[in-house]
Amino acid sequence: MQNDLLTYYEKMFSEYPDVVNVKTMCKMLGGISTKTGYRLLKDNKIKSFKIGRAFYITKFHILSYLQIKDSN
Repeated sequence: MQNDLLTYYEKMFSEYPDVVNVKTMCKMLGGISTKTGYRLLKDNKIKSFKIGRAFYITKFHILSYLQIKDSN
């Protein structure tokens, strides 16, 4: 089940680059607000890194978050 879900998400996100900004992450997560996106980063639910004032998120960490969310 978990592996099938990972394969599904990988296909779904194949068009996105390996590293995305907050706006793109929010779009990937179904169009959540940027405020909610920043809260996920602040609460460390999705790991990110910062360059200057901008946050960047790897596709791997978004997939990890979705797997954890779906297993609950």
